[in-house]
Amino acid sequence: MRLIDFKMERQGLLKEGDRVTITEGTLPSSFYYTVDPSLAMSANFKLGDRIKSREGIVKSIEETPRGFYVKVEFDEDEPD
Repeated sequence: MRLIDFKMERQGLLKEGDRVTITEGTLPSSFYYTVDPSLAMSANFKLGDRIKSREGIVKSIEETPRGFYVKVEFDEDEPD
């Protein structure tokens, strides 16, 4: 299992226990992920750190002074 943080701009878009899908975006030297349909966005990942799974479960949502952060758990044991 792997926990990844996503930044969510507004409260209430996701809740704990939600099953989410992600879309991978590419930059010249890294990758980023968006919780569909554009509900939250990850930080940038290097090639070796890419997320293998495209579905995960929201484990927690934390409100900070910088916004809302969603922890999504992915099953990285799935076949490539």
